[in-house]
Amino acid sequence: MRVITGIARGRKLKELPGLETRPTTDKVKESVFNIVQFDIEGRRVLDLFGGTGQMGIEALSRGAAACTFVDVRKEAAGVIRANLEHTGLAGLAKVVQGDYLAFLTGCREKFDLIFLDPPYGTGMLEKALEMIAKIDIVTEHGIIVCESAAEAALPELAPPYQKGRDYRYGKIKITLYHRAV
Repeated sequence: MRVITGIARGRKLKELPGLETRPTTDKVKESVFNIVQFDIEGRRVLDLFGGTGQMGIEALSRGAAACTFVDVRKEAAGVIRANLEHTGLAGLAKVVQGDYLAFLTGCREKFDLIFLDPPYGTGMLEKALEMIAKIDIVTEHGIIVCESAAEAALPELAPPYQKGRDYRYGKIKITLYHRAV
């Protein structure tokens, strides 16, 4: 696992031991960033199920202004911090060790780009989407990028949120949501 491009290009990232974390493959990560490439620079990013932090770190490497990483596991928060230090991007980031719903419930800031990649089949993705739309923490023209199992059926959200395209990569599906004005 490595940073694909930007100021931290080529830096290898630490991974979490065990099978509890399923890092996004480099192929899928590269595809996601090709899709959102013009919506990164200067933007505020939320990596809600941070894991190793690779999605938020990639966004920071490509010019995002700031990224907040959230993960409930102490080990994951530690790996994210280590990866931020290793890539020289720690000054642009905030790492929160805590539950995603608790974070969202207390969130008082807005984000331009949100990455959602929770464990598949747990219902966490749907709950996160519902809460994000309910508290409306996405800026105008902001994007939510969801990673799920290919067979997962993700919900429509109430306006101003619009479900966009699905992109399939084998057993993985990327779904985009956009916030209109």
